[in-house]
Amino acid sequence: MAQKIIIGADHGGFILKERIKQFLESKKYQVTDVGCTGNEAVDYPAYGRMVAEKIQQEQGSLGLLICGTGIGMSIVANKYQGVRAAVVNDVFSAKATKEHNNSNILCLGQRVIGEGLALMIVETWLKAEFIGGKHQQRLNQLTEIEKQELRK
Repeated sequence: MAQKIIIGADHGGFILKERIKQFLESKKYQVTDVGCTGNEAVDYPAYGRMVAEKIQQEQGSLGLLICGTGIGMSIVANKYQGVRAAVVNDVFSAKATKEHNNSNILCLGQRVIGEGLALMIVETWLKAEFIGGKHQQRLNQLTEIEKQELRK
């Protein structure tokens, strides 16, 4: 079964979202697009929320969020327990965030990186695998922080 990818963007990331979606579908990924559907202004938190909630609900799925910089989307997504969203602007970081942080949402900025680089980042991130070991210990610590903060 193909890897499930949930993708969302605001108006600042719409064009890149559409291109990435085409790329993923050509590689036979199962893509769920939560929007937006055009260049008209929308509020990014709504789309960040939809992707993060689906990541929580659909075990093993991965998410992509695109806005102007990727920053706003990452802030929204990281509010959700179990979500590890990373803004990435280079291939090395794409590989590292999956291998070391087991990130499950990749955030990109349409106004920051070009289409060619974005596709390389996405492909690198999807192919990378979490290496565990000391990195799992650190993720366990993050999970504990989440639990403690949610009790407040």
